[in-house]
Amino acid sequence: MYWWQKTVVYECYPKSFLDTRGQGTGTIEGIRQKLDYLSSLGTGAIWITPVYVSPMVDNGYDIADYCAIDPLFGTMEDMDRLISDARDRGIRIVMDLVFNHTSDQHPWFLESRKNKENPRSNWYIWRDAKEDGSAPANWRGIFGGSAWTWCEERGQYYLHTFAKEQPDLNWEEPEVRQALYQCAKFWIDKGIGGFRIDAITYIKKPAVFLDGLPDAEDGLVSIHNMTANTPGILDFLHEFRDHTVKGTDLFTVGEANGVSAEELPEWVGENGVFDMLFEFSHVNLEFKKNEIWTRPDSWTISELKEALRNSQENTRDAWYPIFFENHDKPRCVDHFFSEKADRTAAAKVIGMILYTMRGTPFLYQGQELGLNRVCWDNIEMYNDISSIGQYDLALKEGKSQAEALAAVRKFSRDNARVPMPWNREKNAGFTSSVPWLNVHENAEYLCAEQQQANPDSVLSWYRSLAELRRSHSALIDGSYEEALAEDEDILGYLRENEEERILVLANLSEKEKIYEFDEKGYMILLGSYREHTSGKLHPLEAILLCHKK
Repeated sequence: MYWWQKTVVYECYPKSFLDTRGQGTGTIEGIRQKLDYLSSLGTGAIWITPVYVSPMVDNGYDIADYCAIDPLFGTMEDMDRLISDARDRGIRIVMDLVFNHTSDQHPWFLESRKNKENPRSNWYIWRDAKEDGSAPANWRGIFGGSAWTWCEERGQYYLHTFAKEQPDLNWEEPEVRQALYQCAKFWIDKGIGGFRIDAITYIKKPAVFLDGLPDAEDGLVSIHNMTANTPGILDFLHEFRDHTVKGTDLFTVGEANGVSAEELPEWVGENGVFDMLFEFSHVNLEFKKNEIWTRPDSWTISELKEALRNSQENTRDAWYPIFFENHDKPRCVDHFFSEKADRTAAAKVIGMILYTMRGTPFLYQGQELGLNRVCWDNIEMYNDISSIGQYDLALKEGKSQAEALAAVRKFSRDNARVPMPWNREKNAGFTSSVPWLNVHENAEYLCAEQQQANPDSVLSWYRSLAELRRSHSALIDGSYEEALAEDEDILGYLRENEEERILVLANLSEKEKIYEFDEKGYMILLGSYREHTSGKLHPLEAILLCHKK
C-alpha cells in the first residue's frame, strides 16, 4: 500500500486557521504552530487551500502567480519551513492546483487580452459576440450571472466558469498545458506530498458553444450542464499525470463535480488519471436537478447509503477519498441531519464513518469540533461570492429577502470558512485583530480548548478514532462488505483482513433502531454512547466491534 492510503488528510483553510501576525487573517506560520494538534488527529497529510499570490476575489482560487506565496499568508521561507517541520513529524503538505482558470490579474491574461496577435492570444477562451452584440452563448457561471464578459481592449468576450475575475484557460493550447505542468513541478521540487486539483471537470470545453435550454428566470443555463466532463478530458489528464507525478510517491485527488460513481473506474487507479477522486453524489443529494440553492430536493437515508455503496463498489480496484465536508460545502451536522438532531451525536456518527470506511479520510478544518452552521442576520455579513450570487438569483426569481437569506444560511460556503475557534479568549483565539470573517457565535462552547478537557467531546472522539485506526490494520487494508443493507436507517459494514474482522454500525436516524446481527465473538472497541445494548441502537449511535481471528 502507498503511504497516503494509510493516513488521514486534514484540509486546512489557511485564511481562517490561525493568525500569528495580528492581521485578522490566518498565516502559513499558524499552520506550522499547530502541527502537533493536527498530528493528534492521525494526520499524515495537510491539504492547504491556495496560498498563492491572488487578488482574493474568490479567497485565493483566483491565482495571479502559481509559484509565489501571497504576502497575506507569509513568505516562501514560511512555506519551506512548514514543509520541512511537517515532514519531521511524518506529515506531508498537499498543494491545491487551480488549473481551470487564473486570475484576470495573472500576467498571462493581461497579455492575452491586449489583442488577437500577441503570443498568448490563444491561452484563454475568446469568442466574438453574436450579431446582436450579446454573449456567444446563454451560459450562467457557477457564481451567477453570464459566464461571458466583454473585453473592450480586445473586442471579444472571454469565458469564465466562475467569477468574471477568473478567466478560463484554453487547455487546447499545448503551450498552456506545458506552462501548467511546470508550475506543478515547481512544487514537486519543494518536497510536497501531493496535489488536490480544483474544478478539473471543466477544463475541456465543447468544440462548438451552443445555447442551452434556460433553467431559471434569468434566461440562462448552468455552465456546468454545458461543459462538465466533456469527452476528451481524460486525454488531457493522462498527459498531466505523465508530465508531473508519474514515477513519484505523490498522490493526486481531483475535484470532479459531474463525474458519477459508475465513471470512477475511468478516473482512478493504475490506469486512471488520479489516485483518488472527489465525486459528490453523497453530498449533493438535495441537488438532483441543479445546484440552485432555493430549489433543494428531498432525500432519504437510503439514498445516502446507496451513494456511499456505489462509491465503494466502483473503487474496489482503486481507492476512495472519504469526505463529508470541505471548504465549499455546509457543515455535515446540519447537512445530513434535522435541526432537532443532537449536534454532538451527529458529529460522532459521521466521524465513525469517516475514519472506518475503506479509503483515505479527508477531515475538514473544524469538523473535529463538530462545528455547525452560523446564523447571520443579513447578506452583508457574508463574504462568499457564491452566496451573494445565489442571493441575487433568488431575488430575481421573485423570492423575498427572508427566503433568499434562508437559503444562504443553509448552503453558504462561509459556514465552513468561519475562523477556527481555538480557545475562549477574544475572537476565539484566532486573531488579536478584527477577524476577516465573523467568528462562530458558539465558539466559546465549541472551541478546541474547551473540548480538549472533555473526554466526551467531539474532539476527544476524533482522537480516539485516530488511535483506533492506527492500532487496527483491518481499518486500513481490510476488505469492505456492506452489512444490514436492507435497513433504511443503519449504515453497516464489515472491514476484514487476515487478523481481524471489524463491524461498524451507524444509526443515521434520529430514532431508536432494532437490528439483527450475530455479535457472538465480537467485542465493542468504541461506541458513541456510554452503554450499548446488543441488537439496539440509540438515535445517532455509532459502534465499532472487533472479532479477532
